[in-house]
Amino acid sequence: MFEPLAAIPKEELARRKAECLAFLSELQPDAGGLLVLSRLSIYYFTGTLLPGVLWLPRNGENVLMLRKGLERAQLEAGGCRLAAFRSFSKLAAICKDMDSPLTEVLAAETTGATWQLGEMLASRLTGVSIVPGDMAISKAMARKSEWELEIMRLCGARHGEGLENIIPSKIRPGMSEREIAIICWESFYSLGHAGPLRMNAAGEECFLGHVSAGDSGNYPSGFNGPLGLRGGHPATPFMGYAGKLWESAQPLALDIGFSLEGYCTDKTQVYWPGPASSIPDNVRKAHDFCMEIEAGLSDMMKPGTTPAEMWEFCLDTAQKRSMTEGFMGLGGNKVPFVGHGIGLVVDGWPALAKGFDEPLEAGMCLAVEPKFGIPDLGMVGVENTFEVTENGGRIITGCAGEIICIE
Repeated sequence: MFEPLAAIPKEELARRKAECLAFLSELQPDAGGLLVLSRLSIYYFTGTLLPGVLWLPRNGENVLMLRKGLERAQLEAGGCRLAAFRSFSKLAAICKDMDSPLTEVLAAETTGATWQLGEMLASRLTGVSIVPGDMAISKAMARKSEWELEIMRLCGARHGEGLENIIPSKIRPGMSEREIAIICWESFYSLGHAGPLRMNAAGEECFLGHVSAGDSGNYPSGFNGPLGLRGGHPATPFMGYAGKLWESAQPLALDIGFSLEGYCTDKTQVYWPGPASSIPDNVRKAHDFCMEIEAGLSDMMKPGTTPAEMWEFCLDTAQKRSMTEGFMGLGGNKVPFVGHGIGLVVDGWPALAKGFDEPLEAGMCLAVEPKFGIPDLGMVGVENTFEVTENGGRIITGCAGEIICIE
């Protein structure tokens, strides 16, 4: 009686499994397959976002075992056989009955389970040795197919349209951060924003993004990014604060994600209340420096470049320009990276940081976010989402990020 809302092509699902298992062979050669535990990873491999366990064997068919939602999975899931289960103790028997038995050594998505869930799973799978399989999933997700890139490009185009063309005509100095946040939501929803922005880090949350006027840009933050914010309340440190107004001679930084068909892009746009001639020299200098960093990183964004090399370029350039203090945040807000992978999650692999020495590959998508904190004023800078190509980074979220003046 019901029809699926959408479906991931079978060829795409087969590619994802093959690439993930190829990475698993490199990282965990003894593992005979991978147990996938998070809803988002289950969606990546099957096309349905349901709670359960997915067995991806090297040999045999995938088996998706669900606690609830079997009927929905029958509409949406591809590339797998389906079964209902109530206890982890039944997983081995179910997979054996499906002719895809669990192996003596298997990998598991450890970040997809709580400590309690992981201990329970290990206790129920007797005679099985479990090794971590998370990095194989992260690497597979990092390299986008053309099917995925088409979604990312559309997402990015709408993202840029919202921050560069629609929102500037609706905001003005004197509005509170919360009023501006509501305008952002209305504008983005009118463009098809799906709502959720998913994070990979355990316990991390994201709702709309940061709306930071003036010194809110340097307000102490626990979020793993350089831009501070007051947020709505200590219990909901997202969006903007109703008691903080965007006043004259203050930058307004909107670091907001856009979501479409499961995928997301990241972008930061800075606005100034008044004509370009009224922007102070220190603000202009800091923002121009961030755009210089972004342009340099875009040129480096080719297959073979490592994220660690990109981060080193940032540090060297900041040192040469005497811009170290304030780059990527002030005080406790300072972060040791300049960007991150992005796709189904905002904080994807890899980070553009020290220690990430595996070369970039064509098809990866990276959010690059050079920012600069100015004491007693706020934060300026830029962020855009790029696609890694043979010719360097291809921006997919609109323009490069000049300050937009609201007169």
